[in-house]
Amino acid sequence: MSDKIKIIALGGLDEEGKNCFAIDISGDIFVIECGVMDPDKTMPGVDYVIPQYEYLIENKSRIKAYLLTHGHDDVMGALAYIYPDAPAPVYGTNVTLALLKMFTRHVRRDPDMYKLVAVAPSSTVKIAGREITFFQTAHNVASSCGIAIHTDIGNIVFTSDFVIENSADKSYLNDMNALARLAEEKTLALMSESVYAGRPGYTSPLYRLTPHIEDTFKSAEGRIFIAMSNNDLYNMTEVIRLAVRYQKKIVCYDEGVANTISALQACGELAIPRDNFASLDDILRLRDQNTLILMTGFGTRVFRKAALLASGENEDKRFRIKTSDSFILAAVATDNSEIEYKDAADELFRTGCKVVMVPKKGFLRMHASEEDLKMIASLLKPSFYIPVKGFYKDLLSNAMNALSMGIGLTHNNVFVVENGTSIILDEKGGRIMEEAIPHGDLMIDGEGVGDVSATVLEDRTKLAEGVVVLACTVSKSEAKIVSSVEVQMKGFLYGREGDMLARELTKTFVGCIEEFIVKRPYNSDEMKQNVYERCARLIRRMAGREPMVLPLIVELP
Repeated sequence: MSDKIKIIALGGLDEEGKNCFAIDISGDIFVIECGVMDPDKTMPGVDYVIPQYEYLIENKSRIKAYLLTHGHDDVMGALAYIYPDAPAPVYGTNVTLALLKMFTRHVRRDPDMYKLVAVAPSSTVKIAGREITFFQTAHNVASSCGIAIHTDIGNIVFTSDFVIENSADKSYLNDMNALARLAEEKTLALMSESVYAGRPGYTSPLYRLTPHIEDTFKSAEGRIFIAMSNNDLYNMTEVIRLAVRYQKKIVCYDEGVANTISALQACGELAIPRDNFASLDDILRLRDQNTLILMTGFGTRVFRKAALLASGENEDKRFRIKTSDSFILAAVATDNSEIEYKDAADELFRTGCKVVMVPKKGFLRMHASEEDLKMIASLLKPSFYIPVKGFYKDLLSNAMNALSMGIGLTHNNVFVVENGTSIILDEKGGRIMEEAIPHGDLMIDGEGVGDVSATVLEDRTKLAEGVVVLACTVSKSEAKIVSSVEVQMKGFLYGREGDMLARELTKTFVGCIEEFIVKRPYNSDEMKQNVYERCARLIRRMAGREPMVLPLIVELP
């Protein structure tokens, strides 16, 4: 009997990050990628967002492997939280596994909990009796891979993030020979990324950082600071080469940067000549014009580091920005980090140093544009095409590209789906199955997984608007207020506007209590709820704000 395949997206569709795809082949589950997503401005206090993984827990006995394509947190970070509840061997290249352990330490989890299996960037392994091929791709982290799962009705090929690149280092190249070998076999389904699917042409060479920053290395009279994402390892390699070329000493801004470099050096993927490296202890002894300070961080954290340094609130006081310094902001904002990016840039300009902002339009991330996607599809000629990884507009652009190619892809075999949807592939063909697969967001707040509810987020948002405390003491037996009424506003309105609002709030507060305290039977909860609703409505009408409203009513017998 031939294989029956079910493809389920638990995350990564109509969003940026949180990638997680479960491939069920005749009862065996292979999980491709398992990532986090950075929170947006509607999630105050949240560190990361991970996929809801109830499906993985319910089917943990059938999970044969986690297959990781590369070492970015959006494709492997959620494993730190999911793995204890649904363990299985984790397959990836040495670089990928080293970065997984580093991220796991970063979120204060045990990196030794995993059962790790290292694979070569282009190789075939057998898992649960099934051949799995890893083929090297070019992405912004060394030894990135696509994955092909072999079945008896054709291969399931997952490209992950890639660009067509033939002139980079060997660790950042597409293995076209491996792809050509896969093309000799039948490709049942091609799952292809969509982030830049709506962008014409090829991505290469617009992801290269050197053209945007080399002039600064040539002309800087003082120190050079450069802030980058932890994920931008290709660009980090470019920076190190520029430092060597222009005889700069590289200083790691903090322990996190040093750990990243150490992890890559241990894998043989990054080499800093001894003459171009200096420790933090040497920072005050180095000549300014010979110094490069490298700052990195996960997600929005790199922007927070830059802002704290610029405002003088950083912990290590050996770092102070001077007007003679140059600061290169090489981490480009995503849709979820635009506010933090602008705040960091604003603080940097206030210091008077030379600020170099790498332009978002002229500097692309290493994701496939239209022609990159078409090249892979034309090579593999899949029977079914499934756009993954991107917002809905990106998924749709990817699908339209595929339909335009004339390689047999039509509206019947190109699937644009949402998280939680099942795609069934078998000898009868392909179809979308209507079933309720649990999916959604789990928010990580410190050590807690999924402890942050919508109510908590709403309360945090209101706290950001300020706090209004309404307090008094009432006597239930006398049915009246027996103390002075206090209205306090913190982090909210001041001056004449504040006084006016306070007077109106006092009237509303007192009126509501007097209305309800005389009712029999007396209902304390109903009274407090009405105080809250009426006072919140008054504040919204008068001030256009929605702060946290706290009625504190002491009740005497």
